Amino acid sequence: MRRTLPDVEKAAAACIAIVDDEASVRTMLGRLLRLADYEVAAFTCGEEFIASLDKRRPDCVILDVHLPGLSGLDVQSRLSAAHVNIPVVFITASDDLALDRTAKEAGGIRLLRKPFTSDDLLQAIGVALSQKPRHLS
Repeated sequence: MRRTLPDVEKAAAACIAIVDDEASVRTMLGRLLRLADYEVAAFTCGEEFIASLDKRRPDCVILDVHLPGLSGLDVQSRLSAAHVNIPVVFITASDDLALDRTAKEAGGIRLLRKPFTSDDLLQAIGVALSQKPRHLS
């Protein structure tokens, strides 16, 4: 399912960062997002993602809650503390129901539990992007 973009937006497709320690998840999500005409940047850990922000800030980040090193919640906390406003869609394989509230309190747009559908992810990204002002150049 290809998402359609207005002509003005096509010239500046949104960049979505994927932060997940599982290569198969990064690959699958990257393929899905490229098919939906998004630009993709993938990272294996929170530290790598944070270090990349000096070069380029994505329009949205898909952030695994459970990562080695900095957890996804730790990454979001650091972004907030630094006043870096990037909409976050958390993903997790955990069944812990308390994570829903924790992710929301941390500022996440949505928490998706693996396995989630392509439509659920694309809808969550759409919500996230609608809440972030776009700077078209």
